[in-house]
Amino acid sequence: MTMQPILCFGEALIDFHAEGNDGHGFGQHFVPFAGGAPANVAVAVARLGGAARFAGMLARDAFGDFLLDSLKRAGVGTDDIARTDAANTALAFVTLDACGERSFSFYRSSTADLLFRPTHFRAGAFRDVAVFHVCSNSMTDPELAATTRDGMQRAHDAGALVSFDVNLRPALWSAEVDPRPLLWPALHLADVVKMSAEEFAWLALDGEQAALDRLWLGRTRLVVVTDGAGPLRWFHPDAEGELPCYPVDAVDTTAAGDAFVGGLLCRLAGLEVGPERIDHLVTELPRLHAILRYAAACGALTVTRQGSFAAMPNEGEVLAFMDAHA
Repeated sequence: MTMQPILCFGEALIDFHAEGNDGHGFGQHFVPFAGGAPANVAVAVARLGGAARFAGMLARDAFGDFLLDSLKRAGVGTDDIARTDAANTALAFVTLDACGERSFSFYRSSTADLLFRPTHFRAGAFRDVAVFHVCSNSMTDPELAATTRDGMQRAHDAGALVSFDVNLRPALWSAEVDPRPLLWPALHLADVVKMSAEEFAWLALDGEQAALDRLWLGRTRLVVVTDGAGPLRWFHPDAEGELPCYPVDAVDTTAAGDAFVGGLLCRLAGLEVGPERIDHLVTELPRLHAILRYAAACGALTVTRQGSFAAMPNEGEVLAFMDAHA
């Protein structure tokens, strides 16, 4: 049976990765990689053999051309992409510490990805979609945030599973803005929410249980919290659990979370798990745990490589990695 597509919405940008060191902690030169969290997820799905599409606004500049070509080469459907002459491509400069942990410097003021509006969604874009995926980077601009929520609602109306990755990048938010109140309306539209342990602590100002109880007031039925090589945790209104992850030597953690999400959504789409079936999946713990272990393997394998699109593993590599780390 052919898998229905996973549609990822949001930003595609250029990640400039630092190479070398000038002796003061600054890269000697920077190498461009195609990236952007939702675009990374789309590439992850495609590399794993899933049907992936990307929706977003790309500039008609050299970087926009590079991103479009990179998505096509990765096997991602690009019919849902719009182009503009009114703005340039967003850029991110990525530096890594000795453990492969990354930090970002963003150049994303009035860039092309911020200009996507509801009218840019292709007619029938949600008709055959299994999963619609977004992240918080689409919430930093009020009009784009409204567009994101519009897409999430359209996906629900079409019967798709809606996924939200918190993927918080504080540098993208004004210092005067608390992102939490702006994220909650989108969180309440998501069936599946993924976040890091650090993001969970940030979101849970009044404690983890209070944050979970607030999530259950919306559509959310599954929350997954990752913690690097530490155990991942999952939560459902009626159950919760913890699973060990794969210890690896990290080279570059830039796209680890996106690879995890790609693996998770690919397996959920393969099982045809819609919003109404998440509850049933949680009653089949061996199946749920197998899905989460697969996602964890995708993330672990990705951190052993540099780049974003370029770091995503294929299905065979993930299965071989899992066999080697059983």
